[in-house]
Amino acid sequence: MTQPGPGVMPGLEPAAVADEPRSEPDVSPWDGAALQMQLDAFLARTGRRLIDFRRDLHMHPELGYAEHRTTEQIVRALTEVGLRPRVLPKGTGVICDVGTADGPTVALRADIDALPLMDEKDVPYRSTVPGVAHACGHDVHTTMVLGTGLFLAQQAAAGLLPGRVRLLFQPAEENPGGALDVMAAGGIAGVDRVFALHCDPRIEVGEVGLRAGPITAACDKVYVRVTGPGGHTARPHLTADLVYALAKIVTELPAALSRRVDPRSSLSLVWGRVAAGSVANAIPDDGIAEGTVRCLDDEAWHKAPEMMKALLQSVAAAYDVEASLEYVRGVPPTVNEPTSVQMFRDAAIQMLGETAPVPTPQSLGGEDFGWYLESVPGALARLGVRTPGSAEEYDLHRGDFDVDESCIGVGVRFLSATALTALWDGRRSMTDELGDTVSA
Repeated sequence: MTQPGPGVMPGLEPAAVADEPRSEPDVSPWDGAALQMQLDAFLARTGRRLIDFRRDLHMHPELGYAEHRTTEQIVRALTEVGLRPRVLPKGTGVICDVGTADGPTVALRADIDALPLMDEKDVPYRSTVPGVAHACGHDVHTTMVLGTGLFLAQQAAAGLLPGRVRLLFQPAEENPGGALDVMAAGGIAGVDRVFALHCDPRIEVGEVGLRAGPITAACDKVYVRVTGPGGHTARPHLTADLVYALAKIVTELPAALSRRVDPRSSLSLVWGRVAAGSVANAIPDDGIAEGTVRCLDDEAWHKAPEMMKALLQSVAAAYDVEASLEYVRGVPPTVNEPTSVQMFRDAAIQMLGETAPVPTPQSLGGEDFGWYLESVPGALARLGVRTPGSAEEYDLHRGDFDVDESCIGVGVRFLSATALTALWDGRRSMTDELGDTVSA
């Protein structure tokens, strides 16, 4: 394959992106047809190069906080057209602004890390790194946000961008932790809305899955340790029957939790590891249980640690054992704001057609995009990556996962229209507020 090499991405000469963009218009200068034509021309010039960029990332996947080469490739592509990206303090991940702060600010997020899996595909762009693969589509996410940023940079240079678009190339989504690093570096400071796409192999190319409210779940880890004096299995009444107590904790804690919260929150505790003792005739003096907590409701998620601690102590006390809880926060639920979802819907219809938006189910998988939505309104959408009409489907987090690469152009169109829709909406809101102030 042809790897992205030195030089300027075709159709985006550095002079096209000025340091001082022209002043933005007060009313939208384009309609859907005009924007479609501009995107057609842009993708005709750069579409092949974007695919090559994605394949290069796919061949050189990097795990969370080790995305140094990926970061370098992103920085090079952005600086080639006159943009000024900055690398996050830990050395991986990039923040880059397009346009000026004279107006609303919309952020687009892409995750850039890969998974510790073998790439099992027989393709020219198969991973060259043993045991590491882009099996979740983050290489596609990165390429789409990059392509969108390059297109919007042209719009800014022509004075057609009514505000600022911030590109967030986030490290370590799978770890997780990268979203918090972006936020600590000021990535969402001054941001009015934030959007992201995630590949979905169940949806065909040309469609986008939308859902208002919770779309992915919180995902935390819990570690329970139970201790007691130990003893002989012939005399459980003279000691604390630790294994029996641990079994009660493992069964009663999930049941009790489900009765303490609204069932619609989908709060669930599922154990993945339980261990105690080493021989049949001795009651052990300690045991452990490890599991995950998942939840679709933000309020229930915030209450879960203290609720679980109280329930654990109650069950443990009944069997005269000591129990401790280590509750490790993972990610909050991703709760899509309805207005932002409507902007997604409007952009999809405008760029892809009336049938492009499709409903998507909730997932109990974790997604650290939820951290951004704790602070800023926004939404996550599912991007169709399955070849239309194909009976073959690839699931996420599998070694054979791949996409129909025509989804990249679809994603650039969709994200570009979403960003512009959100910017113009924010521009109108700012004008209305100014008018109200003057009237008052």
